[in-house]
Amino acid sequence: MKEKINKIKEMGIGRVEENVSLKEYSTYKAGGIARMVIYPRNTTKLIKLLKYLKSSEIPFKVIGYGSNILFSDKTYEGVLIKLNEFDDIEFFGRNKIRVGAGVSLIKLSLMACKKGLTGLEFATGIPGSVGGSVFMNAGAYKSDMGYVVETVKVLTPKYEVINLENKEMDFHYRSSFLQKHRDYICLEVVFKLQKGKKEAIEEVVSERRERRLASQPLEYPSCGSVFRNPPDNFAGKLIEDCGLKGFKKGGAMVSNKHANFIVNYKNAKSSDIKYLIDLCHDTVLKENGIDMKIEQEFVNWE
Repeated sequence: MKEKINKIKEMGIGRVEENVSLKEYSTYKAGGIARMVIYPRNTTKLIKLLKYLKSSEIPFKVIGYGSNILFSDKTYEGVLIKLNEFDDIEFFGRNKIRVGAGVSLIKLSLMACKKGLTGLEFATGIPGSVGGSVFMNAGAYKSDMGYVVETVKVLTPKYEVINLENKEMDFHYRSSFLQKHRDYICLEVVFKLQKGKKEAIEEVVSERRERRLASQPLEYPSCGSVFRNPPDNFAGKLIEDCGLKGFKKGGAMVSNKHANFIVNYKNAKSSDIKYLIDLCHDTVLKENGIDMKIEQEFVNWE
């Protein structure tokens, strides 16, 4: 692997980090070590990297800000690819924004609010990248990316750059075309918003910030909601009704503030967090017959 790592470094793809803690790449602040993290400078460099990785049979994964990922405690023996350099933001027309996949969704939504554009208020508390948020169809307050995305520029498995229209993205509750076709990579997104009154937009953002502070355990590392809400029910209530609120394993805990959050309150291992996720899922299934769907992605657990 060392020889292959040296080869990648010689290719001039972009910034390279070696043997880094995965705690820095997940908002859970837990995980083992990644052999290599690469930040491609542009699409051409990304394609060059992908071709080499595939031909050399080196495992890889494209990640955003890690706000929906739980890495295992093991070493990831492949390459993590981060698109932070895909960070262009362009406001154009009356109400559109062209944004690179590596841009912070919170940063983007606050910029839109300041310009009097409405539609992204729901996203001001979602700590993900634009690309990752489109992948997950991230949402809150009865809205999600599917309501505001016009087109998505993607890299196909054949290394073609194409644009997918909103309908082609197949947005559904916490789901999208990209989740079902993981060999496609989001490069850029065009958002279509609406003109609004800046003061009214900022009032909504402020009110929702207060609600989050009151109802979510933001004082601890987490990846937000663990489970999707089942139809006509709430995952947090189901977990709480099973008596699991406040349950601990190692340094991880089912939040006392919101039972659909598992928090790293004291240097938790990923295995501690995974144990609680499985416990909540299996207990609710046993006691209520409800198979709650996990929102978060487990990486390197095989």
